[in-house]
Amino acid sequence: MRAVVQRVNGASVVVGAGDPSAERGGETVGEIKGEGLCVLVGVTHDDTPEKAAKLARKLWGLRILEGERSCSDTGAPLLVVSQFTLYGDARKGRRPTWHAAAPGPVAEPLVDEVCARLRELGARVETGRFGAAMEVSLTNDGPFTVLLDV
Repeated sequence: MRAVVQRVNGASVVVGAGDPSAERGGETVGEIKGEGLCVLVGVTHDDTPEKAAKLARKLWGLRILEGERSCSDTGAPLLVVSQFTLYGDARKGRRPTWHAAAPGPVAEPLVDEVCARLRELGARVETGRFGAAMEVSLTNDGPFTVLLDV
């Protein structure tokens, strides 16, 4: 599993914003206010529920908030968004390939597992909507962004 973790001062996910038939310009499906983490999660073919649990523990204890604190220290929320493009490969040519990204039926339960494990640890978790066209808005605090591979 791969995650892009951003320390934020607020973040949200809207679906349906580009759909002219959507009411009110789209639906906010996940939102955190104030200090927290926005986490983009990618899943590859050999990922497992054990790796999802490891990622959740890492995210919960990652000391990147103000004062070198973690979400477990402060109770800061996390916005977790599935992002298959984290396993895109653009080394050859001009068009990325997605061969390393796990298909939806494999990836969705593992992203759900990360969220479930975070909640078991005591985290407040907001999410995007798997497979939807999403608009993610955030205020990157720092800016501070790290990559995690488990």
